Amino acid sequence: MQPATEILTPDANGIARAADLLRAGKLVAFPTETVYGLGGIATRPDAVASIYAAKGRPSFNPLIAHVADLDTARRIAHFSDMAEALAAAFWPGPMTLVLPLREGHGLAPGVTAGLETVALRIPAAPVAQRVLERVGQPVAAPSANPSGRISPTRAEHVIAGLSGRIAAVLDGGACPVGVESTIVATDPAPRILRAGGLSAEAIGAALGLDLAAGPVIEDSTPTAPGQLTSHYAPSKPVRLNATAALDGEVWLGFGPVAEGQHTLSQSRDLAEAAANLFDMLHSLDDGPHTGIAVAPIPDTGLGAAINDRLQRAAAPRPRGGTPEAG
Repeated sequence: MQPATEILTPDANGIARAADLLRAGKLVAFPTETVYGLGGIATRPDAVASIYAAKGRPSFNPLIAHVADLDTARRIAHFSDMAEALAAAFWPGPMTLVLPLREGHGLAPGVTAGLETVALRIPAAPVAQRVLERVGQPVAAPSANPSGRISPTRAEHVIAGLSGRIAAVLDGGACPVGVESTIVATDPAPRILRAGGLSAEAIGAALGLDLAAGPVIEDSTPTAPGQLTSHYAPSKPVRLNATAALDGEVWLGFGPVAEGQHTLSQSRDLAEAAANLFDMLHSLDDGPHTGIAVAPIPDTGLGAAINDRLQRAAAPRPRGGTPEAG
């Protein structure tokens, strides 16, 4: 029988317990500034295999390796001048870089899913930083939810999806950004592989370039995490760019709504909407309604990441009704 999942507090004892469990090859969910990650030591094939098993994640979908500092990242991957510039501008923070692997990188093969590149991030959240520093090793950490379902921005979301499948959850409260990191590749040219918590406009400004978010990947060979079409999905159908809810649907607005209705942001603030998105989808997915109707969201700034997640949430489900990517 699988032991119960521990709930840890983000104090010195909780951080120490999380690090001990990780070093023992166990899985621990912890908060980053974006969403809760499901951590396992990235150099241990058994821990990485456990991540895939706990999530029900397909083995062709690579993971993000989280590290505490840039020196650790440089030992794992080759950094071009452009990658160094982006790291200097946005790390720690909600940006993941996809970079060529170095010889002797030490990562378990499952982290990269057989690719010659690796997705790396230095998270800014203090709890995540303390865990990584205490562990002293790279930690693979996709979102801490069953594969393809709504990403978790609170510890209770993790427990709802993975209780009994993982060793512990480090409860650090709500994640302030609320959508996953922006994934950027720099070779052979800079491009955004997944929109996220850092806007394309900010990245482009740092590079002196005009960048746009990449498209949803339609096949089964992603080059970075979070690219498959059906992803971040509630159990109920999601209808986008709606002007009103149909019979049986619940309304999710953007902007002012009447008392008792739901909105991502009363003030039409995209940062607030991003922070609320997954928490709101979790909440609405539990109701008696048959579907979720979502108001149009501007496709600028963080709106690009919100629309990306909503498009994947609304995508047709694979056979059997279960999304395929986590």
